[in-house]
Order: sequence, then structure tokens, then C-alpha cells
Amino acid sequence: MRSFDEVAAQRARDRQNQLTKPPGSLGRLEELAVFMAGWQGRDRPELNRAQALVFAGNHGIVAQGVNPFPADVTALMVQNFAAGGAAINQICSVAGAELAIVPMDLDRPTRDFTQAAAMDMPEVHAAMSIGADSVDPKADILILGEMGIGNSSVAAAQAASVFGGRAEDWVGPGTGAEGDVLARKQRAVSTGIALHSPSTARETLAAFGGREQAAICGAILRAQELGLPVILDGFICTAAAAVLRRDDPEALAHCLIGHESAEPGHRRLIAALGMRPVLSLDMRLGEGSGAGVALMVLRAAIACHGGMATFAEAGIG
Repeated sequence: MRSFDEVAAQRARDRQNQLTKPPGSLGRLEELAVFMAGWQGRDRPELNRAQALVFAGNHGIVAQGVNPFPADVTALMVQNFAAGGAAINQICSVAGAELAIVPMDLDRPTRDFTQAAAMDMPEVHAAMSIGADSVDPKADILILGEMGIGNSSVAAAQAASVFGGRAEDWVGPGTGAEGDVLARKQRAVSTGIALHSPSTARETLAAFGGREQAAICGAILRAQELGLPVILDGFICTAAAAVLRRDDPEALAHCLIGHESAEPGHRRLIAALGMRPVLSLDMRLGEGSGAGVALMVLRAAIACHGGMATFAEAGIG
């Protein structure tokens, strides 16, 4: 696994202090530039190639009536992605990211985690391998997103398993659950976390699923091997990533959280991780949309860092 290059990061900080602005006046943009410098190992980081991966999967937990939409919507949305008609297509276009959609056995949902483990260990490993193999080693930044009817229930169960708390602390509306649907969602998550007691990342993925969450974890681990910075999307993506902390407290050191989702559990999850989102725009769409918007902010940070003149270059001072 690659580690953060403190020498490159310090050189980036030194450069920030020489640019034609009051020190610290670009706020978080300066921090983001230094973060990128440390992970890219150069004091002037670049964003020539951005990759966006959206993994899609289906879930047996849908049988518990936890979602107002049927599972076949997942495949229909994958078709919409392929046709260029989704929000993530538009965001990647303006943000300058190459988008790839990776369906994960959509005709074979994971098992209902209120009845049994969602996946067996070979299924977990296979999904993680797909995620790892999907990462472009030539990329400068990786954006991760997901699509899957029922996967906000999976995320709530994963978060509760890793950080504790009741189902009610983590379960939110997702794609619009309310009333009886929301109550069923809370009961399903309560049943799942009472039934399963995983202690490792892979056991957590096996217990609750889904394939797209396991692929996200595989992609994160591969990115860490490459020293490739990652932008995570909202609640579902962040909950998937969080299970890796069970094996390694520094597993997400190379990751940014793109935005704070409007999904209620995401703020609690961000606090539990001790991380800070780039944006807060009341988004809760998933599919990598918030992470894609965060990429635009990251591009602004790197453009200022690399393109601004120093006081000496500008003849000031």
C-alpha cells in the first residue's frame, strides 16, 4: 500500500504560502491541493485523467418491502446510464470524468439479510476483485458511486454493525420510503443487525451485501495500492467504505467524502469516521453525483495551486 508523501505535501504547503494571496485565504481549496500533492507525490498535483465508477447490484432485502420501487428499476437505471440520460452522465461531462458503469449480476440478487448472510465469502471476494480490476491505474483521481434498489437498507445495516446504534439511528427514506415502507425498512435492519455479528470487513460485506458495496471496497483497496486519491459519494458509498476500517484504521486515508448527503444517517456516519465532506448541497441521489460535483471543486483547488503566480513571479513584495 502506498502512503502519503509528507515531503511533497510540505512543498505544496510552502508553495501555497508564496502564492499571490493572504495565507490561508483559499481555505479548504488549499487543504485539498495539499491532500492531492501528498497522494500524488508531487508538489504540483495534476488532474489530467479522472475516472468515475458506478457499480450496480440487486438485493434480496427488497423482499421485505423496504423500498417503494421494484428491483427491476436497477437494470432500467443502468440502461439510462448507458444511454447518457442520468444525472451522473451530465455531471461527469462537465467535470471532465470518464464514466464506467459496472453491473453486478443484476439477475441474481444477494440473499435477504434478515434470513441469512447476503453473500458467501467467494461471492464477496469475486465482487471485490471486480471492483479492483475496474480501477484505471493511469487515473489521477477515482470517483466512486453506486446504484441498487434496496441498498440504503444495506448501508444502514453496515453502518449500525460497524459503529453501533439502533436501526432508527441509521435508516432514512432512501428513494422515498415513508410510512409503512419506512417502518418495514427499520424492522428489517433491526432484524439483520441482531442476526449477524461480523467482526471483519469481509464478514460485514458477506452478512449484509451487496455486490456493489463489495466492489466499492475492492476499488478503494486497489486505489490505495496505487496511491490513487478517491472521492466517495454519499451515504451508501461511505457506509460501504467504512467497513474497511474494521481491518485497518487508515484504510480511508486516501479518500475524500465528496458531499454530506441529505440522507439522515450520513451526517452521523461522517462524524463517526472523523472526516469532513467537501460539499453539503442537500443531495441524496447516489450514483456518484455528489462526488462528481466535488471533483469540480478539486479541479479549482489544483488550478489555483498550480497556476497562480508567486509573489516573486508577480514582482510583488
